[in-house]
Amino acid sequence: MSNKIVIIGVGQLGSHVLLAARNWEGTLKVVDFDRVEQKNTQAQFHTKMGLGRNKTVALQQAMQGMFGLRLDTAPVRLTDDNTEQVLGGATLVLDCTDNAEARRVISRYVRANDIPCLHGALDANGTFGRIVWDEHFKEDEEGAPGQATCEDGETLPFGMLTAAQMAVTAQRFLSLGEKRSYMVNPTGILRLA
Repeated sequence: MSNKIVIIGVGQLGSHVLLAARNWEGTLKVVDFDRVEQKNTQAQFHTKMGLGRNKTVALQQAMQGMFGLRLDTAPVRLTDDNTEQVLGGATLVLDCTDNAEARRVISRYVRANDIPCLHGALDANGTFGRIVWDEHFKEDEEGAPGQATCEDGETLPFGMLTAAQMAVTAQRFLSLGEKRSYMVNPTGILRLA
C-alpha cells in the first residue's frame, strides 16, 4: 500500500516539513488557501518567484523545479464541507495550521475516519513548539489580535528545528508505526509520550 501524506498549512512549519519530507515514499499532498506574501519569504520555504500565488501552487512549482517532486495540491480553506474531498484516502495527516478552527475541523475528520494525525504548532514569538499525536491533542485558541508573528525571519532556525522534529516523528511512524509526541524550545527537545 502506498502512503498518502497530507500536509495542511504550508507556512513556516508546514513548508519546512514538506522540504524534509521530499524523499518519502508515496504521495504528498499540500493544503492551504493562503497566498505567498513578501513577509513569508523571510521565515517560510517560499521564494520571491511565488509571490502572489497560492502557497500550494508555489510549492508545487518549487519542488518540481528543484527536486523533480510532483505534489498534489488543494488550494482551499479546509472546512467540514470539503474534508472528505481534501483528506479522503490519507494514510497520515500532518496538521501545520495556525488557527483553532482549522485544528477542530481536522480533528473531527481524522477521529471519525480513524486516520493517524500529527499536530504541529509554533507559538507566535518562536520560543515554543509542540508535536502531538491526535489522541493526546487539545486545540488551543490563538493569541490576541496584533500579537507578534514568526514572519520576520528571526525565528527561522527554531521553526526549522521544530519542522525537522515533526518530519522525523512522522517518518518514524511511517517506517516503524511509532507514535511519540514532543515539546520543543530553543534549548532542546523533550519527549512527552
